[in-house]
Amino acid sequence: MTPRERVLVLLRGGEPDQVPWFGDLDYWATSMIHKKEVPENFKETDEYIQWHRDLGVGFYLQGYFPYKEIIENCDIRTWNDGNKRYREITTPKGTLRECWQWLETSFSEGHVEYLLTSEEDLPAYNFMIENTRYEPDYTFAEKRTEQAGEMGVVLVYTPRSPFMHLLAIDAGINTIAMTAMAAPGAFGETIELMGAKFTEAAEIATACPAEIVMTPENLSAEMVGSRFFERYMRDIQTEWSDMIQKAGKFSCIHMDGTLKALLKEECSIGLTFIEALTPAPVGDIPVEDWPAYLKDNGTILWGGIPGVYFTEKVGDQEFDDFVKDVLAVMKREPRYVLGVADQVPPDGLARRVQRVRDLVDRFGRYGG
Repeated sequence: MTPRERVLVLLRGGEPDQVPWFGDLDYWATSMIHKKEVPENFKETDEYIQWHRDLGVGFYLQGYFPYKEIIENCDIRTWNDGNKRYREITTPKGTLRECWQWLETSFSEGHVEYLLTSEEDLPAYNFMIENTRYEPDYTFAEKRTEQAGEMGVVLVYTPRSPFMHLLAIDAGINTIAMTAMAAPGAFGETIELMGAKFTEAAEIATACPAEIVMTPENLSAEMVGSRFFERYMRDIQTEWSDMIQKAGKFSCIHMDGTLKALLKEECSIGLTFIEALTPAPVGDIPVEDWPAYLKDNGTILWGGIPGVYFTEKVGDQEFDDFVKDVLAVMKREPRYVLGVADQVPPDGLARRVQRVRDLVDRFGRYGG
């Protein structure tokens, strides 16, 4: 079977010939681009899919929101200052500003300033959300459908749920916690407003020509917890998952941090699968304990090999033993996709990625 055939059989409730193996190589590719080892447009090319083919890993993740976000009735200014990029949004209710800084050593960027800093920013932030609209942008999904071929599937993003968008993008956990406590009514109104607008974008994403629609939560249990999850996240995740599956597609979220406090809750949503799960010793649940979270639900778990295992920090024998132990669990029943948890890092080794293909072929057959 091809990588595409394996994963589609499993996602539809069947049993493929072996555990599917799919890896997120986006971060690794980003570092290669910045080191000028590959062309700037590498991730958009046929060669990117061929790279997956040469490495023996299925393709699925491209980080693509299939819609344009258009903010109206606001003055928006963007500029760069060295490794920092700024965006300033002026509304009739006040001005918001954010800053991201590119980090050369990690080939990534992080917040220096958040758009939302306190409850005083909520009127301006709400105005921005109210005056945002979305338009379909399916061209890249159509291109990916042609490119992926037998190597994989096409996956697109909805927005994050409102709470996780605030946590990961616009506010950060400190501002969220302080605002939710100091002004719970106003904070709840903002979440409700975001939910209505973000659902418009989720509907556009669901209609996109793709097999999988992901809500890219970047969820970690120590940052959210069950109280915030039940109050602000469960209902909208359930609504979007139901909508996606009614459209004949597979729904999932990205959960790439600690698991123990929220994995059972997420497994109860009705998602087709949960992606990027990181086991102990990097995460907080050994892969041997994962089956206990799958009782009485149909959720598939996708992940299993921490990114650091693809680097020189882990020896070859330790790597082989770890992957074989993960496969020993996953081949008991077709409820898992072997994946990178969460990404192959910039110092990843091509031979390690290729080695997974060999190990799956030898040790990943069901019942073997």
